[in-house]
Amino acid sequence: MSLLLDLAAVVGDAHVLTGADRAAHMSDWTGKFTADPVAVVRPGDTAQVAACLRVAAAHGVAVVPVSGRTGLVGGAMTVGGLMISVERMNAIREIRPDARIAVVEAGVILDRLHAAAEAEGLYFPLWFGARGSAMIGGVLSTNAGGSNVLRYGSTRALCLGLEVVLADGQVLDLMSELHKDNSGYDLRDLFIGAEGTLGIITAAVMKLVPRPRAYATATVAVRSLPDALVLLNRLREATGGAVEAFEYMPESYMRRLAEARPDIRQPFTPRQPVNILVEMGAVAPRDAVVGADGVVPVAALLEDVLAQMMEDGYVLDAEIARSEAQRRAMWERRELAAEITFAREPTIDTDIAVPLDKVDVFLARMAARLPALDAGAEDICVAHLGDGNVHYTVYPTRDDPMLYDAVVAAVEDEVQALRGSFSAEHGVGLSKRASMARRKDPVALGVMRSIKAALDPDGRMNPGKVIPDLT
Repeated sequence: MSLLLDLAAVVGDAHVLTGADRAAHMSDWTGKFTADPVAVVRPGDTAQVAACLRVAAAHGVAVVPVSGRTGLVGGAMTVGGLMISVERMNAIREIRPDARIAVVEAGVILDRLHAAAEAEGLYFPLWFGARGSAMIGGVLSTNAGGSNVLRYGSTRALCLGLEVVLADGQVLDLMSELHKDNSGYDLRDLFIGAEGTLGIITAAVMKLVPRPRAYATATVAVRSLPDALVLLNRLREATGGAVEAFEYMPESYMRRLAEARPDIRQPFTPRQPVNILVEMGAVAPRDAVVGADGVVPVAALLEDVLAQMMEDGYVLDAEIARSEAQRRAMWERRELAAEITFAREPTIDTDIAVPLDKVDVFLARMAARLPALDAGAEDICVAHLGDGNVHYTVYPTRDDPMLYDAVVAAVEDEVQALRGSFSAEHGVGLSKRASMARRKDPVALGVMRSIKAALDPDGRMNPGKVIPDLT
């Protein structure tokens, strides 16, 4: 009770949630991880976050930062700890069009930043299915990726500065607006992707880019994944790097989509083995203004490249979006991935990255290994093929923890052999700590533990996440 009273003195009784009022915070999006926090506290500004952390320190209570609760790895779960939600810290403090930056608080929902940037003729190019609920603090803490990494990079590449509250309540002002600063260690990058284990991100300076004036979007059937990379490289060369998304949806994914959502139209009949959703964004007027022939130049360029590759035998079929509604329908097929994947149980979900030209190698090796582990298991995947990130999912025949571990270990084996990563964009959280212990370079883990000990000597910031225990 003393803890709750002290927190209420900081934020007010209405913003200290206990009992049934914590319901929305009791499980993650997947439903696989559950929580039982002592309370959920909702500070309204950075000073209140700092005060809450000092209260938690005085009571020796663990702290778990919480944003939009769209994570898939259990990174915002706790039993007995204090959840600090940034949801009330949702101000877009500034949009500065000339500098192409946005100064935002951690609780700003991604869609709101998209709308605010668009109102200024600009674009915040972090784009994924959960954009309607994911918050800036969470996407920074997990270094989220999404569909536009190919052109713009992941969240880390889009951030210039941060404000972070440390475990002891000190406020670390790293709110730089600079593109160049060589004054010592780059402390900002320590906190991006740290999943709240080093401090709580409360505000950030994010980069904005010119808003594309026109898009050219198509769903393309190609002969193979190597042929898809030929298509990607030709499009990048032809457009000077204007390819924004290059998403892979195999026949197994399209079949699962048809089962789960028969209302969604399939692009090709019969279904094709390799389907690519490609999108190019035109910024320059010369590429985006409708010509005398009634065609947008960037769309004409896409059609020309596809026609040539069809003639060369690489492309088997193509469906080109002729309207915004058709473009949205193409994206809906891809953005339903999480919904249709987790709608079936049991599920073994992985999020890996390999070199671009090794995606087909990884999938072929898993296709050969999986039957030996579980003869009746099925697998599906989708991939951000342009950056080598594969969301590989297995539906085992039984809910067996030993089988789960065996499948994950097999995935890790193949990823490691290809010099990839077992965690591409969803973070580590709880679900991948065993993978960290098995696969992360021991020297790297030692350095991470040293940093953690320096910034959080009592180990109270999101304990039990990311860094595995010493054995």
